[in-house]
Amino acid sequence: MIDDTRSEQTEESLFEAPPMGEQERMVEAILFATAEPVSVRELGDRMPHGSDPAEALVHLRKRYEGRGVRVVKVGDNWAIRTAPDLGFLMQKETVETRKLSRAAIETLAIIAYHQPVTRAEIEEIRGVSVSRGTVDQLLEMEWIRFGRRRMTPGRPVTFVVTQGFLDHFSLESARDLPGLKDLRAAGLLDNRPLPSSMPGQADLDEEDDSVIEGQSELFED
Repeated sequence: MIDDTRSEQTEESLFEAPPMGEQERMVEAILFATAEPVSVRELGDRMPHGSDPAEALVHLRKRYEGRGVRVVKVGDNWAIRTAPDLGFLMQKETVETRKLSRAAIETLAIIAYHQPVTRAEIEEIRGVSVSRGTVDQLLEMEWIRFGRRRMTPGRPVTFVVTQGFLDHFSLESARDLPGLKDLRAAGLLDNRPLPSSMPGQADLDEEDDSVIEGQSELFED
């Protein structure tokens, strides 16, 4: 009887979760070594049986408050990123000139603020048709992706912003999207107004084919 009890205790100890401090170290190591944000489920799959990565993330995030890097939530996933106020230290002395058509800027803004949205809805908001090239460009940048089809005649596909879009702008979700002033300050918008359906904007300028040259500084994590 004693031998059976010891056997059960030994078996239980084999599946006992590591101390929370050790789980924090494991989560920290995974996030540090992974370039892309990682989900709680993925963390749990890598960690020992019985671990609680969600709780470990809570403790780890608190421990990194006020430090040079932070544990941040990107969509439903998690990552370690440089503290926003120290981003200037990662700046390279290289400036990349990007050309993004006004149509692409408007389309991206509409998808970000109105998602999930169909092509027809984008065209209704902009007042002009959306070319396939504009959508393809945003898909190639991996800033938008296809969402669920609408349960309406024709089952039109919808568009939503990607996790890559959120990660690029250090957003936890689309609800944290910056205001228009912030977008212009980042060089993503010029000083001309967006479509009238965007909050607080004037009527859309009829010009659609102009190209905006924006400069964005390259950063290294």
